[in-house]
Amino acid sequence: MRTATLCSVLATGLLSMLLGDGLALNLLIVAIPATLAAYFAARTAGRRPRPWSLTWAVGGLLLLIVPALRDAGWPSFLAIVASLALASLALHGCRTWPGVLLSPLGIFDAVFTSLGWGWRGVRERASGARGAAPVLRAVAVAAVLLLVFGALFAGADAAFADLLGDLMPDASLSGSPWRVLLLIVGVICALAAAHTAAAPLRWDRLVVKPGRARGRLEWALPLIVLNVLFAAFNAVQLAVLFGGYDAVLDKTGLSYSDYARQGFWQLLLATLLTLIVIVFALRWAPRGGARDRTLVRAVLGTLCALTLVVVASAVRRMDMYVEAYGLTRLRISVVAIELWLGVIILLIMAAGVWGARWLPRGVAASAAAGVLAFGLVSPDALIAERNVQRFEQTGKFDLDYTRQLSADAVPALDKLPEPQRSCALRRIADGLGTDPGPWYATSLGESRARRIIDERPPSVDPGVCGEPSVDPPSYPYN
Repeated sequence: MRTATLCSVLATGLLSMLLGDGLALNLLIVAIPATLAAYFAARTAGRRPRPWSLTWAVGGLLLLIVPALRDAGWPSFLAIVASLALASLALHGCRTWPGVLLSPLGIFDAVFTSLGWGWRGVRERASGARGAAPVLRAVAVAAVLLLVFGALFAGADAAFADLLGDLMPDASLSGSPWRVLLLIVGVICALAAAHTAAAPLRWDRLVVKPGRARGRLEWALPLIVLNVLFAAFNAVQLAVLFGGYDAVLDKTGLSYSDYARQGFWQLLLATLLTLIVIVFALRWAPRGGARDRTLVRAVLGTLCALTLVVVASAVRRMDMYVEAYGLTRLRISVVAIELWLGVIILLIMAAGVWGARWLPRGVAASAAAGVLAFGLVSPDALIAERNVQRFEQTGKFDLDYTRQLSADAVPALDKLPEPQRSCALRRIADGLGTDPGPWYATSLGESRARRIIDERPPSVDPGVCGEPSVDPPSYPYN
């Protein structure tokens, strides 16, 4: 273990302890020294970063921007999970399907094996003039000097004391057990990342044997029948599109929203099942020569193209449903999933033309890109904006659901007229509380919401919103 690796691991633990007050920019700050620890460990072991590994590492760090921007917990959770998955891919450098799917298990395995490795590294590097001891002593002396002179300057000037209070993390002893736990967790996670980078498990060596090749007729006939069914369904969709929905609704007796809701979930399930069919079809595809390859590409390419029409139809139906009943978290989530499935279909079609060697990494990259885009567009803000537009057009507004949104929705809800604005913002204002968190644990969405509510606090009595009056109010805005 190099001194640089050891110092990066310790820095990760210290930052985890000092910045462990929430989930925002501090996640990215803590991840940077952990990334450096893995990089130094890999270089010491003779591993050089490859383009895909650098892509995974950069993508994992970019995903940690989402918690710094958004107050909503659900896109931030997805971004953190995706960031950990990309980190495992960067550390292992996997290329195959078993490697991409199983690489996160290597991190958990390294949690135990890295402890002994780290202890040996500390013992070896702590001895000698060129070890880690001089660095640790220098850091300790610098910390003492900062503490002593910082306290003197803070006592001499109140403005400087306020500046220090805003910039420096809380190092009080009130939460010492929690902070010690964060220190230990930070060190162990950084050690596990560094050990994995130095000695990754070779998941790519796992070989999945291909299925037994079927004859052309046995393999192609069921898929051709399925293609005919897809083509018939898509023909009906085109007829509905050009013939208008009114004629279809009169014939079926369904309302506009019922027709949209009835079809979306079935089409989403059909897309998922189609992907499963393609997986097994590739496993059992005939492999006799060029003619078999042409047959496989033609049949499965047709199925993929017809499935894209199904994806477009499902998205259109959900758009119709949103027009009738508004946008919600569930609806925007399933639309995002349906669009990602469409991207996977396109990737499979591209793999049929240019080869499938890159397909596992391409699917993983598309998933990470989708999670990043989902967090950057701010789904709660998009939901609020769409529902505000619906209120302006129809006069309908789901106040109960709007109260469940996060602070990311405040800029859009601020455009509502009174009393709807105050009724929608009141519960969000209660959730924000009176004291903002430290800068490193406060998201941009929360900061923006506080500024808007401070400038124009909710002014309508809770009774007008159908809530019991609170005296005194549970929030500082009158």
